Formats: sequence, C-alpha cells, structure tokens
Amino acid sequence: MKYRGSSNMLKAAVFFGSCVLTAMASSSPGKPETGVIDAVAGEHRTPAYVLRDEYRHPAETLVFFRLEKNQTVVEIWPGGGWYTEILAPLLKQQGQFYAASFPAETPVEYYKKSRARYDAKLAANPEVYDAAIVTELAPPEFTDIAPMGSADRVLTFRNVHNWMKAGSAEGVFSAMHSALKPDGLLGIVEHRAKPGTLFADMIKSGYVTEAAVIKFATDAGFELVASSEINANSADTADHPRGVWTLPPSLRLGDTDKDKYLAIGESDRMTLLFKKS
Repeated sequence: MKYRGSSNMLKAAVFFGSCVLTAMASSSPGKPETGVIDAVAGEHRTPAYVLRDEYRHPAETLVFFRLEKNQTVVEIWPGGGWYTEILAPLLKQQGQFYAASFPAETPVEYYKKSRARYDAKLAANPEVYDAAIVTELAPPEFTDIAPMGSADRVLTFRNVHNWMKAGSAEGVFSAMHSALKPDGLLGIVEHRAKPGTLFADMIKSGYVTEAAVIKFATDAGFELVASSEINANSADTADHPRGVWTLPPSLRLGDTDKDKYLAIGESDRMTLLFKKS
C-alpha cells in the first residue's frame, strides 16, 4: 500500500497512539490493530474524505470496535464508500470485507444511482477493492448481507435514521444479528438526539436518541457492551433548520450562516458497541 508522505504517516501514528489509549481505557479492546494506521494513511483515499477524519475519527472508532485485520467484517449501507476506503484494504489480505449496499435492481431511484456509483468506485481501483464482496440490503426482500453466522463484526455509520424513515429498522437489525457469529460485535455510529426527542422529530432531523438505537438493538437480540464519546461534538445543539444536513458536509442552507455551521463541524454522534447474545 502507498502512503501520503512521511508527515502524514507521523500524524497518523501520533493520532492512532492517542486513540488506542482512549479506546483501551473505555472498553479494553485487547491488542490494537496497527494495520488501521496503514489503511487510514493510504494514498488511495479520496482527499475530500480525508478532510473528514478530524470529525469522524476513523482510527479511534475502529479500535473501539475491536477490529482486527483477519476478521470477516460487514459494512452496512456504505454510501459513497467513506469507510470502505479504510476497511477494504485493511481486510484484503487476511480477512474478508462485505459491503451490504442497496439492491442493484430497485425502483427507488436514489438507491439505484447510489449503488451504481459505489460499484463504479470499486471497479475503478481493483488493486484496493477486488477482494470486496458486495451484497444487498433492503428489508424485507433483501437481507442476506453475508453468510449466516459468518461475521466477526458488523459496522454501520450514520444510517439508523434512514432505516427508521424507511420503516425497515427492525429488519436491518435482524439481518445484522443473523450475519454475526455467536458473540460477534455490532458497531454503530449515529447522529445523537437529545433524550426524549419524539420519533417524528428524529425522522425529520436525522438525529436519533441513544435510547431508540439501544432498543432496536436489544429487541433484535443484542446486548450493549460499551459506549464511547469518540465522535461526540459538544458544539452541536442538534436543533438546526434542516436537521443534521444543515451541518457539514451537506450544508443544506448553502451560504446562509455557512461560517457558523462550519465552525460547529459535523454532528454530535453516539458510538455504541453491542454483542450478539
């Protein structure tokens, strides 16, 4: 794998060292996976995606999720492939990476276009992505995201609100539970609403309460084992005119109060780890 240069590698090493201490202190994840440093620093990553690292803390987050490069890992609804750019090369040699994307054949135009862009992304760089296996997830028709009981980890980033809006959250959590090995782990990052936020407001804003995520998970047969403030942002009040999409990277208000929202940064997020029980 190629890297972005010695200065970036040094930054990655320092960054990773601090995140290891944080993750080990909060959840005792065991031996840290140093391959994460290589994947985060890889020059194949999209430059605009790299700029988001300061908000998304990929190295810290993956250590907290106890990721190892020899595991079978499923990423749920990978979107534009932000985390795929890290997970696919990390797992390529010793593990297996599944991307549970949208169905290729679907009447939902957004799903169809998103899947086509994702497939094109992977096809354009076989050196990085040729070992990735793309599956389909859209309950109730498509739920086979990996062979049953095969995954060490299932990971999803900022997606629970989408499943709630689509009315498919229960089906997705069930599919994730089925894919995991006994005692396999589910890692979730999601925009965080204030406690007591109404369901309708969660749908409208994109912010979800921790209680709602935990209930979806426990109802599906998961047990919460750890939580982290790795992706917290105390500057985010979670009450913006266009919900979470008011903030970067979406900036739905355009130039209106743009500097204000850029100063806030990306959303306040929960980071939760569950075990299949």
